[in-house]
Amino acid sequence: MPPWTRVPRPPRARRKLAALILTLTALVAAPTATATAAPAQAAAPSRGWNDYSCKPSAAHPRPVVLVHGTFGNSIDNWLVLAPYLVKRGYCVFSLDYGQLPGVPLFNGLGPIDRSAGQLDVFVDKVLGATGAPKADLVGHSQGGMMPRHYLKFLGGADKVNALVGLAPDNHGTTLLGLTGLLPYFPGAEDLLTTKTPALADQVAGSAFLTALNAGGDTVPGVRYTVIATRYDEVVTPYRTQYLSGPDVRNVLLQDLCPADLSEHVAIGTVDRIAFHEVANALDPANATPTTCASAVS
Repeated sequence: MPPWTRVPRPPRARRKLAALILTLTALVAAPTATATAAPAQAAAPSRGWNDYSCKPSAAHPRPVVLVHGTFGNSIDNWLVLAPYLVKRGYCVFSLDYGQLPGVPLFNGLGPIDRSAGQLDVFVDKVLGATGAPKADLVGHSQGGMMPRHYLKFLGGADKVNALVGLAPDNHGTTLLGLTGLLPYFPGAEDLLTTKTPALADQVAGSAFLTALNAGGDTVPGVRYTVIATRYDEVVTPYRTQYLSGPDVRNVLLQDLCPADLSEHVAIGTVDRIAFHEVANALDPANATPTTCASAVS
């Protein structure tokens, strides 16, 4: 077993898992955990995104759909990246998905296959409004992985040109080995499944991920970019974020800027070095080198 996949020492890890379970229990005390559609939130109109009158330009002919991560929402996840892309001439849109009854603000918690269905509906809405034949998707964490279900099983490959994942949990996560201890806590696995289905789906080896990755990581016709950080403390080990297949580019931030200390949350919410690499992935013909100086570009 490679050293980065070893389970932490049981006493400390068990304390952490117990704390995680108590937190989840308090957060999702709602009686059922089925994803339901919620009214779309209006994303900061003064910042220029979710503007359905926006028409893609010749320079940037595809709208960009931003897909938040677990516990995220269509606004808070993108307060920096959305304006960053709008300033560069993109039509930018973001959605809420994976809502649970009685849990406001925190989304991305419902079953991931249902969340992919919500993405399907949203992309159709964006393409209808903009007149573009295809969109580009940029997602953080679960939002970088969930669209792969849409691409593979819901016909999304015909509507998407590129998928860019910021710290995506493409092959699940061990949560620093804590998920390996679930069998030691009777009822813990059922709690994750019934109260927060998306977390259960993201555990390495889950039925959802097994089906998602069966037969290969990618589908033809879509370009994939994965942007990871070695300091990721959520999607662990970070190498599991990488994809294999044609038209795939896997990027480690620290290879571009060794001084970048971003962890899982920062890479998707505030890291302008990562965002420069997102811009490169969206427009590879005009890409420029990503360096530490990109933080102020």
